[in-house]
Amino acid sequence: MYAWIWRRLPFGLVGKLIGSVLLISASVALLWYLVFPWAEPLLPFDDVQVTQEDGGGPNGVDSGDAVDSGDDSSVGGDPAADDHSVPYDTDENNTPPPSPDR
Repeated sequence: MYAWIWRRLPFGLVGKLIGSVLLISASVALLWYLVFPWAEPLLPFDDVQVTQEDGGGPNGVDSGDAVDSGDDSSVGGDPAADDHSVPYDTDENNTPPPSPDR
């Protein structure tokens, strides 16, 4: 198929290169401005559903526990003292990559 298009493009090598760039640009613009916006509502990328296993979310059973007690001791405090547990070690996973010796 590409060979057929290449043979049909006029004006020698320079014309074929310019024509190829124009065809590729037109194809990308067609996809970017027409096809992708049409298909976006049909794709599930924005349909995010976050659930909690303990039922403590807004739709969960334990949603009454989230009453503000007026105690702001957790604001600005130690993040490790929160009730949230992370299933991985944040100290080791966030180390910067070693720099090359030059």
